[in-house]
This record gives sequence, C-alpha cells and structure tokens, in this order.
Amino acid sequence: MKLSFIIPAWNEETLLGLTIKSIQQSAEDFEFEIIVADDASDDRTAEIAKELGAIVVSCNNRQIGLTRNDGAVVATGDLLIFVDADTVVSKTVVRETVEAIENGAVAGGSFPMFEENVPLLAKVITPTLRIMFRLLRVAAGAYMFCTPESFEKAGRFDPKFFAAEEVHLSNKLHKFGKYKTINARVVTSGRKFQTHSSFEIMMTFVLVTIPGIRSIKKRKNLWYGPRTPQ
Repeated sequence: MKLSFIIPAWNEETLLGLTIKSIQQSAEDFEFEIIVADDASDDRTAEIAKELGAIVVSCNNRQIGLTRNDGAVVATGDLLIFVDADTVVSKTVVRETVEAIENGAVAGGSFPMFEENVPLLAKVITPTLRIMFRLLRVAAGAYMFCTPESFEKAGRFDPKFFAAEEVHLSNKLHKFGKYKTINARVVTSGRKFQTHSSFEIMMTFVLVTIPGIRSIKKRKNLWYGPRTPQ
C-alpha cells in the first residue's frame, strides 16, 4: 500500500520541516509520498518542502479545503492522509491508519493532542470533544485519511466551507463505508491559542458537533491569520 501524505501550507517555514521529518520517519516501513500544497506562501515554505524531498503543488486559494484538494489531485497513493503543517505524526499513528484500512475502513482520523501549554478552557473541554468526535465518527482537521475512491465519491473537500470542512467531508464519507477513529493521536501545535481566544477556538469545535450547525461558510482566520513565532 502506497501512502500519500498531503499537507496544506501557508507561511509554514517554522514548523513544516518538523512535520515532514516526522512523516518520513514514521512511514519508513511503507511506500509513501509527501505532497505540500503551498497556498501562495511568501516565506520559505515551498523551498523547505523541496529541500526535504516533498512534492510541491503551488496554488492561491486562501481556503484550506480547496488547498487540500489541490494536493490530492497529484497524489498517486492507495490512501490519502491529510496532515496539517503544524502536526507531528508517529509510527503508531501510521500503523493504526493502515490497519484501519486493511480491516475495511474507507476513512478515519486521529483526534490531536496539543504540544504546548493551552488555556484551562481547552484542557477542560478537549476530552469531551474527543469523545463527541469519536461517537459522531468525524475527523478533526489535523489528521484525516480516506481512500481515493471514497474521496472522489464524496466530492472532495467542499470549498464553500471555511471551517469544519473535514467534519462535512467525514459525514459524506459515511455513505461509502466504515469510518474509524484510531486510538493513536497526532501531536499538533497549540499556537492558535496564542493568536485567538480559547473561547473562539473551542466554540468552533463545539459548533461543528451540533447537527444543523455545521455549515460554517464565513471566512475565518484560524488558518490564514497571524503567525506567532514558535
């Protein structure tokens, strides 16, 4: 099985290298490719990706779902794995991902842990959200996987959604087979809590778990906002 890791990136020169290296180490037992969809970065994002051997797809979307789609277009693997540019992947995560597909799943995800210290509100509510996401069988955006066939049948990431696009896609993927939330967890940066209030971020998570309030169609700056140095 060949794995295609797809990383949407905008001005990610600080953390992208760590993400790519973690994938290279964690997927070394498999055939794999790493695709960085560079959304018109004006820093060294594309250069770093190329130096580390990734395939770089250039785009200009300012929309993370559409940027993920652009990366998927050139993927040649038997499994698409979408990883955020500030997320570290372990061997256990990759192994459980492959096992989920081998056991009949067509899609799934890993609910992330935060690397840095995060506000008390996030610490309190995150365990509950993890349970809710598992019960609802939906993915958090930091790490999501699906077969190319199910991805196409589901219509890819819907570009009209500016948040919760992975939740929307997860729900559509349910029609085509089993969805699996793996036990292993990726580690993602807590930097958004440094540039946005914990209330704003956690309310976004909460809203996407409520039926009928998943259509977040206003442009948000969680992905294309200020970058706090790490």
